[in-house]
Amino acid sequence: MSAVPPVCDFGWKAIDATLPGVDRRKRSIFAEKGPNGLVVAFICNHCPYVRAVIDRIVRDANDLKPHGIGFVAISSNDVETYPEDSFEKMQLFAKKHDFTFPYLYDEDQSVARAYGAVCTPDFFGFNRALELQYRGRLDASRKETGPSDLRRDLYEAMVEIARTGRGPAEQVASIGCSIKWKEHA
Repeated sequence: MSAVPPVCDFGWKAIDATLPGVDRRKRSIFAEKGPNGLVVAFICNHCPYVRAVIDRIVRDANDLKPHGIGFVAISSNDVETYPEDSFEKMQLFAKKHDFTFPYLYDEDQSVARAYGAVCTPDFFGFNRALELQYRGRLDASRKETGPSDLRRDLYEAMVEIARTGRGPAEQVASIGCSIKWKEHA
């Protein structure tokens, strides 16, 4: 089932948490912040929307580093219902796609709930003060990878945020699979 997150709540403050990464190290979200900001991306392994753009996500995370933007990805899906999103499969997914950023496991889903994450992928772009400035799409791809010349919405917004501290007034929401919530949570 697809879902669309709400528009950007400019100025909302990022929330820190320490979660296990696929490298088996506990990592703080805030420790991944660059001098000019941070992208927190909620993704998972099985979602066709994520699979269509995962190589572009890795590209954009790498291309944002020189702009002083850090990047972290988090998987929060219920792995009992969606075993493709298990920690072990997260490790394989990160290796297969050459992740150069931490991929963290939010087993109790508390981080996804704190952020108000809705779908995968769901991108939160923060400035150097960790104030939300972007809550939009990666690009216009959907369940299929779009053409190579698509506008890079997330990348362009984060470069602007690195330069000015403010995100674009106009943002197009991401769309993706709904986060798979645990029934007892």
